Formats: sequence, C-alpha cells, structure tokens
Amino acid sequence: MDQKNEAEIVARVLKGDRQAYALLVDEYKSPIYNLAYRMTGNLEDADDLTQEIFIRAYKYLWRYDTSRKFFTWLYTVALNLIRNHLRKKNKYNKSTEELSAHLLADKNPSPETELIETQEISIYLLRLEDESRALLIMKFHQGLTFEEIAQITGKSLSAVKMRIYRGLEKLKELLRESQV
Repeated sequence: MDQKNEAEIVARVLKGDRQAYALLVDEYKSPIYNLAYRMTGNLEDADDLTQEIFIRAYKYLWRYDTSRKFFTWLYTVALNLIRNHLRKKNKYNKSTEELSAHLLADKNPSPETELIETQEISIYLLRLEDESRALLIMKFHQGLTFEEIAQITGKSLSAVKMRIYRGLEKLKELLRESQV
C-alpha cells in the first residue's frame, strides 16, 4: 500500500469511517504480529500485543503525520508497546528451555518468521537486549532499510548501523559460547 492510499484511508477513519481502519489492519497485521512474536517468543503475548497495538494506533490515529509512511508510525507504536510489555514481564530473562518451548510451539510459521532459519538463532535473538533484538528484527525479519529504521527509532542513520552491527556481534558471541 502506498503512502497516498494510507493517507486517504486515515483521513476516512478520522472522518468517522471505522470500517476503513480494517484495510490498514489487514495490510499490516502480519508484520506487526511477527514483530511481537519475535520480541516476546510467545504466541499468546504476540496475539494480545498485536491487538493492543492496533487499538492504540486507532485511538491515537489523529497523531499520525500523513506526510510519512503509516507503517513507520505504526511500527513505532508497536515497538513502544512491546518494550513496555517486556519491561513489565521480564520475558527476556527466561531460561533457554522455556524459550525453546515457545518457539517449538509454532508449527505453522509465516514466511516472515522463517527469515532466520534456525530456532537456535531465534533463541539467542531473544537473549539480546530489547533494543538490539528490535533492530535486528526490523532489518533482517522485516527487511526495513537503515533509513526506515532510523525514522522509526528516532536515531541517526549511523547510530542505527552501528547498533545493528553490535547486535550481530553479540548474537555471534552468544552462538560461539553455546558451541564451547
């Protein structure tokens, strides 16, 4: 969906056409769910968070700047809600066994969830700090450009590149430690 269509749909929603919001939900529910699942490692949390993200986005739709891509704004809303959820639940401190059980429960992964091919990498991805995990998911799972990630996070382009590099280095380190 292009930016012009998104802006038109948002304008319709803001004028009272609640049904038009379903178009945005249908377009973006898969990548938002995937983000929530990759960040939490839990199917139920991902379902709940996805629903909460779209409710929150609807509630604050008037804040969306139509000169920017809707997905970028929605992704920012999603990241903030997911981070708050993780802080409250401390999901990232779970043991590897618990994380494995969550990941193995997903019998029908979407095409996006298969971008990182092994569950071992997914387990170690969940052991990264929230920011690193989010950046790696945006870049490698969602296929966002460095520029889009910078826009979503509000960080400079060079900061995004450096943090993604550091996240990859930390992921490699975790993988090396597991092989010793």
